[in-house]
Amino acid sequence: MPEPEPFEPLESYGEEGRAVASTGAGGAADYGTAEAETLEKNPEPPEETDPGSAGPGPEQKARSLWSDAWHDLRRNPVFIISGLVILFLVIISIWPQLIASGDPLDCDLAKAQEGSQPGHPFGFNGQGCDVYTRVVYGARTSVTVGVCATLGVAILGSILGGLAGFFGGGWDGVLSRITDVFFAIPVVLGGLVFLSVVSSATVWPVIGFIVLLGWPQVSRIARGSVITAKQNDYVQAARALGASNSRMLLRHIAPNAVAPVIVVATIALGTYVALEATLSYLGVGLKPPTVSWGIDISSASQYIRNAPHMLLWPAGALAITVLAFIMLGDAVRDALDPKLR
Repeated sequence: MPEPEPFEPLESYGEEGRAVASTGAGGAADYGTAEAETLEKNPEPPEETDPGSAGPGPEQKARSLWSDAWHDLRRNPVFIISGLVILFLVIISIWPQLIASGDPLDCDLAKAQEGSQPGHPFGFNGQGCDVYTRVVYGARTSVTVGVCATLGVAILGSILGGLAGFFGGGWDGVLSRITDVFFAIPVVLGGLVFLSVVSSATVWPVIGFIVLLGWPQVSRIARGSVITAKQNDYVQAARALGASNSRMLLRHIAPNAVAPVIVVATIALGTYVALEATLSYLGVGLKPPTVSWGIDISSASQYIRNAPHMLLWPAGALAITVLAFIMLGDAVRDALDPKLR
């Protein structure tokens, strides 16, 4: 009988220090020493996501609507340019003496309709007043009317429209019919009728008229936004938990329904500046001695052939101001409207 083969261990070491283990099928599995050491180590934790990458990391928090909108606005050149122009207008409205040392009411008839001179780059108007100084001081009137009228329209329209959309019923029906009546009144014709009986030379009658005819538009926007917001699940949950109407309206609905109102009000601000100039041009808005671009445009229209500079500078300042506010409103709309992303 042949002699049995000598017994060999199940595990031996091959060349170059590699472990060779026999398998049940008669083969051998070869493991590298480096691989064996790797298997004994604990697995490394996953790398953290870069905050600047598209995917949110484990410690990143979701941005709110306002922070996301501000993130987009800071990268929008239209917002930056229009914002700088509006900031400049606000500064010269508060402190016009920073760039204009003269008096807008200081006139010299001997210099009437004269062109540009040293120290008077825009020339003189028909009364001999410095056009440059009047253009600078006219910014105060336009910015005051635009900002105050927009705030009044936004506050009044948001309150009335928000209450109508939240409570509905008879209050909603009455407000809808009232807004229909105001929408049927032409703005310019209404201004001619309303302001023709006002003798005050201040800006407040014009602001009051704009608020009176401007709130229905904001009211309808606020009403629709509140109706949409109050149907969300978090509002229904707050109602089921016993939250009062005032708490639901102020804490849950208003913060999520105010974005469309801000967009409409921002765009309308430029329109209100142009409306004030239009009413002043027609002679029913602001009246002398108030300094206004609309008044200067009206007085310069009869001298447009002999002295076009009298009309060019106040009209150019008005156009730039209105364009800046409209561009700002468009940028805000693009940032707050999720459908435009």
